[in-house]
Amino acid sequence: QVQLVESGGGLVQAGGSLRLSCAASGSIRSISSMGWYRQAPGKQRDLVADIRGSRSTNYADSVKGRFTISRDNANNTVYLQMNSLKPEETSLYYCYVRVLPLVSYKYLEVWGQGTEVTVSA
Repeated sequence: QVQLVESGGGLVQAGGSLRLSCAASGSIRSISSMGWYRQAPGKQRDLVADIRGSRSTNYADSVKGRFTISRDNANNTVYLQMNSLKPEETSLYYCYVRVLPLVSYKYLEVWGQGTEVTVSA
């Protein structure tokens, strides 16, 4: 079993910042990639950013230059620093990890419950 615990969501004014955290725990052999998606009501879930290894990052075009994803491999934690937030970025933000469990030789994708981010105008 692998569990994800997300934190850091909340209410912020437009132009403000938030930092999301997601910690993975459980029977983990290794983690290949970690990342964040977001989903607004009535819309599809879209990639925000992901990180493979320690340095290979990928961002949605809409967040480049404002969001930074980072990873603490020792603690199986991924962070998303979000600056200059916009009202249209109000969404439920989901963490995911691609993990190799101790008892398997197949990678699994595990999703968090989501953390709410609300950006007021």
